[in-house]
Amino acid sequence: MHLKAAWLNGEIVNHESPHLNIDDHGLVVGDGVFETLLVVSDPDFVASDRGLSPQPDAYSDLQAGSVAGGRQAFAMRRHLERLRDSAAVLGIECPCSDTDLRNAVDACLAKAPDAGLVRITVTSGSGPLGSLRGGGTETVMVTVGGEQPHHESGTRVVVVPFPRNELGALAGVKSISYAENVIALQIATTKGATEAVFGDTQGRLSEGTGSNIFWVEGTTICTPPLDTGCLAGVTRGLLMELLEVTEKHLRLDALSTVNEAFLTSTTRVVQSIGSVGGVTLPMVDGPVTVKARDALLDLIATDIDP
Repeated sequence: MHLKAAWLNGEIVNHESPHLNIDDHGLVVGDGVFETLLVVSDPDFVASDRGLSPQPDAYSDLQAGSVAGGRQAFAMRRHLERLRDSAAVLGIECPCSDTDLRNAVDACLAKAPDAGLVRITVTSGSGPLGSLRGGGTETVMVTVGGEQPHHESGTRVVVVPFPRNELGALAGVKSISYAENVIALQIATTKGATEAVFGDTQGRLSEGTGSNIFWVEGTTICTPPLDTGCLAGVTRGLLMELLEVTEKHLRLDALSTVNEAFLTSTTRVVQSIGSVGGVTLPMVDGPVTVKARDALLDLIATDIDP
């Protein structure tokens, strides 16, 4: 995202100037965690937009009154909980309270009210030029920027040839060590797709580089369980509370044989899949996908922190 405002270790900083120590372990070895949040209008100003219909640019209905009503990050409580859970797995303690981080987000959005995304990053701070940590103070960053995301329906996905390791130390952790995802997404983009799909080490469907995957069997919504190494996505969790969803294993090579499938994430919300590895799915924006999208968009428009 194009940076528009930044907060670092307790204060707003000039986002166009350098601030991190060159030996920050987040930079040196990718030792840190992060969360990305969607910025939407205050629900008091968008409640009239309920009953949203599915559109290629599904976010346009969430913008009414954004200037008058102010902008807020969606599902902050859940994102902060996952941030701390991820940090705990890495043995990192975020020195800021939830109130501190909420205030930091608000301060950044006040400086950049047109931002579409928020990112909160916590690293272990300065350390040696190797894997061993230095024991210093953690680095905490809040950055905002970008525009309201736009993801068209019927997107293409491809399956990458290397697995998500469901037994790895970072399984299910929102780590900043994203190089594997970068490689996978680069493969996808060279093939005209917007997302790459991983299987786990047992050949079962796991997740995308930044999304969870759902498919439909009859009228049943299915998604891989967390034992495949997929991230417990915030949007995934919300959808599982809103609608009946079955956690179920699916062979990776079977994804291209389903009738209807979609991706969920903070930025995509619900995005229908049009093809898998060049194989066109029979149904794009099918009735179940539309139901899921409507349910989540209605929630976003009415409850800023579910």
